[in-house]
Amino acid sequence: MKKKTKILISILAVMTAALTAGSFWAGNYLVDYALYRADQAPQSASDGKAPVNETYGNEEANKAEEQRLTDLWLETVVLEKKEIVSQDGLTLRALQYTADPASHRYALVIHGYTSNKEAMQTEARHFSELGYTVITPDNRAHGESDGSYIGMGWLDRKDLLLWIDQVVNQDSDAEIVLYGVSMGGATVMMTAGEALPSNVKAIIEDCGYTSVYEMFKNQLDYRFGLPEFPFLATADIMTGIRAGYHFKEASAVEQLKKATVPMMFIHGSNDTYVPTKMVYQVYEACPTEKELLVIEGAAHAASADVDPQLYWDSVAAFLGRFLPAA
Repeated sequence: MKKKTKILISILAVMTAALTAGSFWAGNYLVDYALYRADQAPQSASDGKAPVNETYGNEEANKAEEQRLTDLWLETVVLEKKEIVSQDGLTLRALQYTADPASHRYALVIHGYTSNKEAMQTEARHFSELGYTVITPDNRAHGESDGSYIGMGWLDRKDLLLWIDQVVNQDSDAEIVLYGVSMGGATVMMTAGEALPSNVKAIIEDCGYTSVYEMFKNQLDYRFGLPEFPFLATADIMTGIRAGYHFKEASAVEQLKKATVPMMFIHGSNDTYVPTKMVYQVYEACPTEKELLVIEGAAHAASADVDPQLYWDSVAAFLGRFLPAA
């Protein structure tokens, strides 16, 4: 009997070791798949949007017209390259679009996951038309910026603070708006919980997630049909070791509880990539003056494509409350 017990214990120990090793392998694979950029060459100008199965209304026609207007706008603005060095020594790069050199208003426009600064030119145009000098950074591990690991908004919030500092150092009268889409939306929400200079007047987020943990939990099920445990736990451990942060600490909800500036929250009603329910959670967490806009029929990061008139009129009206026209 004792011999059978020892054999059973040995078998269980081997199985446990194999399962543990397998889960850590899977966790490490998920970090490579989702966060690691091995190739440091500049990325192509993808839009960072989740695939969608159908187009609503005149979405494609709207996108084509917006691009036509953006191409014309690009011929009228002064383009300048910008750089900062992050706290951990990465060179991060951006483009600045200036239409009115006398303007003291600036919009920092933040792209989404696997996208880049060039993909935000249409958004930059809309802010430029409202009188803002626009800066579109490449987040770390994206585009022309250095870095091997995607920060999912959490590491990027510290980088965004440095971009804000650069603007203020160059123009002490600067009035700054932060705007981001998807991971960029999470970035500006996470930044909202930091100590911001009084120059930051408003923040607008579009389809950002509640936390990195909840985002990856949703993606494990959505993309792979895998359970939260043990894969997310081991991926979190490996992310801490390799990238220097943990999923649960990277929480837009918790950061928003410390927000001090007005916030606007935008989401598509048909978003399954970052589920629409998340916008109600982040909106509820924010204690400042705030507005919520849900665009009917829009999938992930497609709200401005589905109804550009409503989208940009709402953004302009929101900003007009806190940054009235001169």
